Amino acid sequence: MQKDQNKEEYMDQSFRDSIGTIKDDGDRNWIFPKKPKGKYYNARSWVSVFLLAVLFTGPFIRIDGQPLLMINILERKFIIFGQVFWPQDFYIFVLVMLSGILFVVLFTVVFGRLFCGWVCPQTIFMEMVFRKIEYWIDGDFKHQKRLADAPWNAEKIRKRAIKHSIFFGISFLIANTFLAYIIGSDELLSIITDNPLNHISGLISILIFTGVFYWVFSWFREQVCLVACPYGRLQGVMLDRNSIVVAYDYIRGEVRGRFKKNEDREEAGKGDCIDCHQCVDVCPTGIDIRNGTQLECVNCTACMDACDHIMESVGLPKGLIRYDSEEGIVNKTKKKLSVRTIGYSIVLVLLLGLVSFLLVNRSDVDATILKTPGQQYQKRGENMVSNLYNYKIINKTFEDIPAEIKLIDGDGKVEYIGSEDFVIPSESIAEGSFFLTLNLSEVKQRNSKIYFGVYTKEGELLDKVKTSFLAPLKRKQP
Repeated sequence: MQKDQNKEEYMDQSFRDSIGTIKDDGDRNWIFPKKPKGKYYNARSWVSVFLLAVLFTGPFIRIDGQPLLMINILERKFIIFGQVFWPQDFYIFVLVMLSGILFVVLFTVVFGRLFCGWVCPQTIFMEMVFRKIEYWIDGDFKHQKRLADAPWNAEKIRKRAIKHSIFFGISFLIANTFLAYIIGSDELLSIITDNPLNHISGLISILIFTGVFYWVFSWFREQVCLVACPYGRLQGVMLDRNSIVVAYDYIRGEVRGRFKKNEDREEAGKGDCIDCHQCVDVCPTGIDIRNGTQLECVNCTACMDACDHIMESVGLPKGLIRYDSEEGIVNKTKKKLSVRTIGYSIVLVLLLGLVSFLLVNRSDVDATILKTPGQQYQKRGENMVSNLYNYKIINKTFEDIPAEIKLIDGDGKVEYIGSEDFVIPSESIAEGSFFLTLNLSEVKQRNSKIYFGVYTKEGELLDKVKTSFLAPLKRKQP
């Protein structure tokens, strides 16, 4: 009878019709997860410490005097590992983004939502920063529930004031850190040490972003993963039976039954799950992992630690909830590479190879040389003809480059309009015009293809540009 009842409960999938953070009447169901502990939680804590250290020190790390990472959207200037990228390098950025998306897809196909539980900034800040502060001030989940239901007495007001002041301060720090990634740490420090009245608009912007971060981590919380982030819904498309997820071994765990000392559970018709509810108590999104893979699960491993602790306490094998695939649970088979995984991997390797090739061969100078619109050729004596060109040369480096333009093939003479020597300013553009004069004997047709080279004063070729040269038609002799 008990076995049939448990099976009926397991087969009931009505829980998928709504999310656990919404009550039947539509009100918010606040989640108060139990404080997790265990080897996976400790490992995630160390990973979070490392990633948070990288995040907050990133704007101040320099490579050859340049920031490790700066995404200056306002000036369309991006610095990655000390290398500056401009809008002219946008195609590389697109390929990097495509590679990143494909990597996420491939990673999800193979390892499920491991990214969400271990690396996602939302999870790291929520579970490893704000939630820990909450445990420190409000206590564990039972104390938090009691405090939430308590009237507004002196203790509740004091704890709420301390907690939310700290939350707002951390949010302010996060907002300033992200600003440093946009405008650079030097500019940020200059603004901070300056009179705030000189930067009213910037201060208002920072306070707005601080308010957004504060609202997310103090009120919206796990709703970001359940409602705002599309990743949970996409996993239904990307996962298959071979994908590694945080999974409950229902073959071993069912039928659930309370633990009794010295009882032979197999003889009593019980599985290894003692129905202690600890996996549900520690879940930060309020789900029951025993119901199977759900969009709310962020693979945080809290349920794995809780279940392993209980299994160890009652003398049963650990791993009832573990990293595994549906195929592995049902057939006890090891992970195999599927055709889809191999296909994604091949495409990803090709994309990464292409991106690497483009980065290695990316030039420090990007030149554009075009014939001046509306200008015809100019005859100079009997055998010489010239064309007028406009040039625009972008310097992607952080140093000024004295340069010159030469015809790569031929003996053409380049005459600049203005100074004969020009310098391409660092992180800027040099523009101007020049005449190219050729001997008619070197011109084979009316519209010839020619190549200009942009050289340093030392003779190093920086960029090669293809354009055209217009000349009069040669008359046939009678």
